[in-house]
Amino acid sequence: MLVLVTGATGYIGRQLVDRLLAEGHQVRCLVRRAEQVTQLPAKIEIAVGDLLRRDTLATALRGVDCAYYLVHSMRAGESGFAHRDRVAAYNFASETKAASVQRIIYLGGLGSGVVSPHLKSRQETGDVLRRFGPPLVEFRAGIIVGAGSASFEIIRSLAEKLPVMICPRWVTTRVQPIAVSDVLQYLIAALAAEKVNGEVIEIGGSKIETYRSMILEYARMRGLRRWLIRVPVLTPRLSSYWLDFVTSVPPSITRPLIEGLKTEVVCARPEAQRLFPQIRPLSYLEAVQTAIDRQDPGEFAEVAAAGPDVALACKDGILSDCRRVVVAAPVDGVRDLLHSIGGGMGWVYADRLWRLRGWLDKLLGGVGMRTYSIRLIPLRAGDELDFWRVQEASENRLLLRAEMKVPGKAWLQFCFAPLAEGGTELRSIASFEPRGLLGRLYWWSLYPLHLLIFRGMLRGIARLAEFRARICAQEPQPMLVTKHRASERCG
Repeated sequence: MLVLVTGATGYIGRQLVDRLLAEGHQVRCLVRRAEQVTQLPAKIEIAVGDLLRRDTLATALRGVDCAYYLVHSMRAGESGFAHRDRVAAYNFASETKAASVQRIIYLGGLGSGVVSPHLKSRQETGDVLRRFGPPLVEFRAGIIVGAGSASFEIIRSLAEKLPVMICPRWVTTRVQPIAVSDVLQYLIAALAAEKVNGEVIEIGGSKIETYRSMILEYARMRGLRRWLIRVPVLTPRLSSYWLDFVTSVPPSITRPLIEGLKTEVVCARPEAQRLFPQIRPLSYLEAVQTAIDRQDPGEFAEVAAAGPDVALACKDGILSDCRRVVVAAPVDGVRDLLHSIGGGMGWVYADRLWRLRGWLDKLLGGVGMRTYSIRLIPLRAGDELDFWRVQEASENRLLLRAEMKVPGKAWLQFCFAPLAEGGTELRSIASFEPRGLLGRLYWWSLYPLHLLIFRGMLRGIARLAEFRARICAQEPQPMLVTKHRASERCG
């Protein structure tokens, strides 16, 4: 089945594309700019078009069996997003009907009664798609729980950063949050659903919560003590201005979301259970556990693609120092060198500071700087390396997870890729997921020192790799740093 996905670079869209490919579907993604392709899998088809320009959509819809509509206009600004949503929905619905697309699957917003402008626009979008397009499957969801979800990241920021919160009355509004994995299950299942006749399908988790309970339960799972004090004068609009200083979610998204917090978002219709009995939604606690129990900080490739050789990224609760350098050496040589650092060879730069950090960790009851009688190369997943453990050692990445005593989770990774013009692009990414205010204090107090260490280390690795490449080019000979898993030769 050929499936078109709009909003493929968004939070739900990116994950849906991966699921569709895993299910064996042929996937085409509609994007406004060709440069967005770097964020999407290589196996998909790309169609460039703009939903606000109807004449750009016909080519993208040619031969499509089913289309997902996962776009909204909040990121473009608070002013006029409802009008843009209606125009985009009408253009898409009209063109899909003209192209004989069998079905549109749409993810909208859950809410009843007096709703915010944001929720009203989401529901109007569904009405437009239903009226002017082919048969529609419309899901309505409230808060989606998962790392990277705007609603969940607001909850994460509040619980992690504020021991005491002054909250308005709407913190007791009832909501039915749903795990992102469950949302994706519904979206995939809708492709083959036969009994769906255009009705609205409300989806939510297995339990009803309040905003207060969601914040407190998240804090409890993270081992944080939090106090919420209710006051009658803090309006949602004032709350949105305050959240600009607390969260990393853009104001164009937080303000429409916050204005909808007075609306109760609880499933009132049983259609989801009747039409999709095979899906058993998770509870909020189960969804949060999945969201916070991550083992990989991500490569932050989009930071490197943005241009700067040094960048500080803050994404989904993780702080990362990202650095990039071009090395005049083949990628195999850079990879071999990275597999040999640490241990007896040292970390190329500021070895005394690395040993001091290990001594402090040992003093605090941690593993400290481990010593070895034999050091095996190349590294493999599970190997110990000083106070790190190798989590991944692949063709293009070396990922180390810290086992030292820190108020959070820490990783150090190196990503390397060959360049078309020769040489290697090498990135070092030091990532930290802080736990509460203590974790953030730890990161920012040590950040000036990290700037010095990681800058010097990356430059030192580049110089050493280039030196080894020159030596090997002159006279190939065995390079013995320590005991190897397999014989290593220059080049």
